[in-house]
Amino acid sequence: MPPRAPLATLAQKLSRCTLCAEQFSALGHTPRPVARLSNTAKICVCGQAPGTRVHASGLPFDDRSGERLREWMGIDREQFYDASAIATVPMAFCFPGQDKKGGDLPPPSICAKHWHAQLFAAMPQIKLFLLVGYHAQRWHLKENCQKSLTANVKEWRKHMVKGHLALPHPSWRNNGWLRQNPWFANELLPELQQQIRKYL
Repeated sequence: MPPRAPLATLAQKLSRCTLCAEQFSALGHTPRPVARLSNTAKICVCGQAPGTRVHASGLPFDDRSGERLREWMGIDREQFYDASAIATVPMAFCFPGQDKKGGDLPPPSICAKHWHAQLFAAMPQIKLFLLVGYHAQRWHLKENCQKSLTANVKEWRKHMVKGHLALPHPSWRNNGWLRQNPWFANELLPELQQQIRKYL
């Protein structure tokens, strides 16, 4: 099913977005917005921003973090990239660059300020929002956002009432967090996979 006109128009405009062109020029690369919009998907993965591999391929979560995220969700690569079933709308659509330690910089706030309200208004059919990382949680949970990612994830039952499920980022950098919080795998992941099956 082709997108409705408003969403199709937004998708075209987003693909040509250059709001951060000056910043990216200083980093030595050009903007390449990465998102997957849909007027049929019931699930939306709301991450932070593309990394270097995703910037190169143009596919969201096309890296080791994506492999772990798909394991958490209980689906394969083909299912994840079926835009009729799963949309992806990160907090920033282009790779923001890296800090001196090799970590990705935070997503520029201009992306969400300019795009997010209109994008989600054009996708009212979304029922389940996977909030991957604190930046996404802060925008989507708003006044219900806690002071830490851990607190948000621990309150997953409360947030599920509105279709929000807060998750840590699936990066290897969070291996320590996963070891320290075994309840995430034991309690939250079974519910996550049940919700994914419900909406696929």
